[in-house]
Amino acid sequence: MTLSLETASTDLESGGEIDTKPQRALPILWISAATVAALVGLWSLVSLYGLVPPLFLPSPLAVLRALSGLVVTGFVDATLAQHVAASLSRIFGALGVALILGVPAGLSIGTSRWGKGILDPIVEFLRPLPPLAYLPLVIIWLGIGEASKIAVIALAMLPPIILSTASGVKSASADHINAARAFGASRWQLLLQVILPNALPSVLTGTRIALGAGWSTLVAAELVAATRGLGFMIQSAAQFLVTDIVIAGIVVIAVVAFLFEVIARLIERRLVPWADHH
Repeated sequence: MTLSLETASTDLESGGEIDTKPQRALPILWISAATVAALVGLWSLVSLYGLVPPLFLPSPLAVLRALSGLVVTGFVDATLAQHVAASLSRIFGALGVALILGVPAGLSIGTSRWGKGILDPIVEFLRPLPPLAYLPLVIIWLGIGEASKIAVIALAMLPPIILSTASGVKSASADHINAARAFGASRWQLLLQVILPNALPSVLTGTRIALGAGWSTLVAAELVAATRGLGFMIQSAAQFLVTDIVIAGIVVIAVVAFLFEVIARLIERRLVPWADHH
């Protein structure tokens, strides 16, 4: 720092000009790509020199071959597309249930003392619980069919959506609310045309968080009497020590979850472009 100041002082004294143009920053995408490439390269070196037995860590090439085999021939009587479709149906079904229940609950918590008093303890009870804690109870109540799997995933998705919606309601502009009241807006008009649009960015953010929670719960949900699904595929491969299939399944879940995140951000920019400015 001292050297820079001395150099600048010398340039000024000699009548020179200081270069005030900012240096071109390296794009974040390139940094991320380099990080992934470095990790894959390290993985390849570990596999090449046999530092870890292939049973525990197969090479990247072996995982790619496993992925190719999953696409063409499949695993445990289903192709990769069928496993992905089964998992997506559960994720989207649970997300639909969570939105139908969570958004009204969040609106109630944010707008009503009674709603907050009744629903807040329930949300705070569910929020810290891991899915495996209430999975046996859900099975007792709903059986081992699709309903129990969707219910477990939906319960994991509910708290983020409820809390994000309530937070969005509380951040509604008082000026907008007062202006709507001055123009004679009813309670329902105020809720649907002022408060809910203001809370929409928070609802979308909560949905993104809920999708992450849903994917993390998927493996636990598909432990119960499932015949297809990415979580079921990973668990079946682990039982037979087919490590390349396990890693391939993890990679597929990560890629699909990343695509969901990208799509959710694009939808957020499309529906609520003003959120970025705030």
